[in-house]
Amino acid sequence: MDYLGREGAPISADLWRNIDNTVVDVAKKSLKVRRFLPLVSVGTEAQYAKIERFDKGEEIEEWFVKTTNRQLVEIPQIYSDFWLNWRDLNGAIDLSPCMRAATVLSKHEDEMIFYGIPALKLEGLLTVKGSQQVKRGNWGEGENAFADVATGIAMLEKAGRSGRYALVVSPDLYMQLQRIQAGTGVLESKRIQKLVGSDIIKSTALKDKTAFLVCAESYCMDLAVGQDITTAYLECVDLNHHFRVMETALLRIKCPDAIVLFT
Repeated sequence: MDYLGREGAPISADLWRNIDNTVVDVAKKSLKVRRFLPLVSVGTEAQYAKIERFDKGEEIEEWFVKTTNRQLVEIPQIYSDFWLNWRDLNGAIDLSPCMRAATVLSKHEDEMIFYGIPALKLEGLLTVKGSQQVKRGNWGEGENAFADVATGIAMLEKAGRSGRYALVVSPDLYMQLQRIQAGTGVLESKRIQKLVGSDIIKSTALKDKTAFLVCAESYCMDLAVGQDITTAYLECVDLNHHFRVMETALLRIKCPDAIVLFT
């Protein structure tokens, strides 16, 4: 079934290939969460996915068994639209509108994972109940940032959340880390990267003065992907062509204590 509306659309195969390549290229450059969050494909037709907490169990009643700490959640669809003018389809085609739409969609995905979607009662990494917190010092002075991150890692390990770590920060905090640490001759960001074991991830989808640390193992959290990022054809209006860059994906937090917020 052509649910993307491509069959019969007045768009050449070469143009579709250029659009697809452009969307993929922009997404690879723009998406931040996918740099650390494990991805799990649940199939393009999936409308719901299970979210199971680490402490999932069973309750045995008189004549039936009930599974606890498991939710069946609808996988949200996010999108961004763009138009191509019919006069632009002759000769060299400017795909800037397509690039902008892919950039917007990428930011929407990161925002959804960071903050959830309150209207759909979906929690994000920064809003889920049960995460751990560290009082953040002034990351522009001394070894405060290094000490805070070290404390966060210790808290994760104490909770049994060891493995691959990721530190995600807003641009303003990231810039505070781009300074030589006194007595070391090394950038503060480089010291922290070595401590965490991976590059620091900077995201414009985060509000100012925001930073968090996660254990990015699949037993702690993942991103369930139904329809991965793709482009659909919507309509032709006044000879101009309407497209939609879209995806279906759901953040699944299985261990909220695998998240440390620096507040």
